Amino acid sequence: MPYHIVFYFTDQQRWDTCGCFGQPLNITPHLDGLAREGVRFDNAFSPQPVCGPCRAVFQTGKYPTQTGCFRNDIMLPVHERTLADYISEAGYETAYVGKWHLASGRGPGKTPAADYTVTAVPRELRGGYTGYWRAADVLEFTSHGYDGYVFDENDRRIDFKGYRADCINDMALEFLDGYHGEKPFFLTVSQIEPHHQNDHGHYEGPEGSKERFCDFILPKDLEALGGNAAEEYPDYLGQCASVDENLGRLIAKLKKKGLYDNTVIIFSSDHGSHFQTRNRDAHLNGGDDYKRSCHDACLHVPLVIAGGPFMGGAAVEELVSTASLPKTILALAGVDVGDAMIGENLLDVVEKKNPDRANEIFAQISESRVGRCIRTARYTYAVCAPGINGNEAAASDRYADDFLYDMERDPHQLNNVVSDPAYARIKEELRERLLVWIERAEGSRPVITD
Repeated sequence: MPYHIVFYFTDQQRWDTCGCFGQPLNITPHLDGLAREGVRFDNAFSPQPVCGPCRAVFQTGKYPTQTGCFRNDIMLPVHERTLADYISEAGYETAYVGKWHLASGRGPGKTPAADYTVTAVPRELRGGYTGYWRAADVLEFTSHGYDGYVFDENDRRIDFKGYRADCINDMALEFLDGYHGEKPFFLTVSQIEPHHQNDHGHYEGPEGSKERFCDFILPKDLEALGGNAAEEYPDYLGQCASVDENLGRLIAKLKKKGLYDNTVIIFSSDHGSHFQTRNRDAHLNGGDDYKRSCHDACLHVPLVIAGGPFMGGAAVEELVSTASLPKTILALAGVDVGDAMIGENLLDVVEKKNPDRANEIFAQISESRVGRCIRTARYTYAVCAPGINGNEAAASDRYADDFLYDMERDPHQLNNVVSDPAYARIKEELRERLLVWIERAEGSRPVITD
């Protein structure tokens, strides 16, 4: 039988919360175990650090500017061929659990065009998932850290009591308990943890998180820049630890069912969190921005793949984009989508099949600004469109320098050298490479000025 595939992803989780990526506390022992068995990607980056746009990438393998889902609250177009469409045609049973965030939409001025934030997502707006379904479009609107509800494949409301990450994971275990083996399965578990709870303005870890993780060590960027991490980080780590505990429960269930040895598990996150240290000039949502920038705090995410051909405890240093996950998942299912999706089969990176591969990633930024950036092994170069609202425009024909960081000298991105004459030649080289990315992704070549 073809590989079973589990895509387990979180919301707003920094890469450095994980032991396998350097976290000193014992937060992620189960993920660390998968990394020792499989493949750890040390430099994985989000293509768009906002929930809805990144999820649109995960489901379509297209840039947000291609699907139109360039910001939150834009529904995934029903005509788009999705990951679920392709994998179902390949003979897979699909299951989706958790946060969806691709069914509701609003027009200019936040006028609701379709609102399924607290009601069942219609079948035609589920992105091709036709099997087991336990989801809410905007899970942070139907639940808190404890207690809430989702909907099943028949639009029935399913209430849950207990810590949210546990309850969402229980629904994934329920699917596995009912799995009878007629087809290989593709199971997505979309945890909202460790996202902050919007209406409480707080990261809601399990009770006791502040005491359990009181000896936390702040990442250097958060220590230097302030924000709200000093108060929120213990609960944030508590959320990450809860997700990992639940990943462990799912692994145990796969082993108990005799499914583990033929299952590939992919663990990642949509984006990270800068804990209100960046974008202080963006005036977003009362100043509570956590993610909408090209800094590593927002873009650098955990990525571990274990099972099938992804074995051996390898550590991949090359930069990769999580925009490659749909193509990689389909390749595991025996489907070659060619140029219908962006990115690459990440197994090719592991096996170093392309000696001419460019070791860099590209990201689009919305809401806080209309922005674009290129991240190389040494530099981050970002631009933004002056005077253009990132909630209203997807792109621009004119950009200006935003920032340039030299990570060899400034690994925590604290010293913007975009106007430093010593970096003028480097900036010009990065600007040209960024323009190539923009033209390839968006079909036009803008102007970038100092």
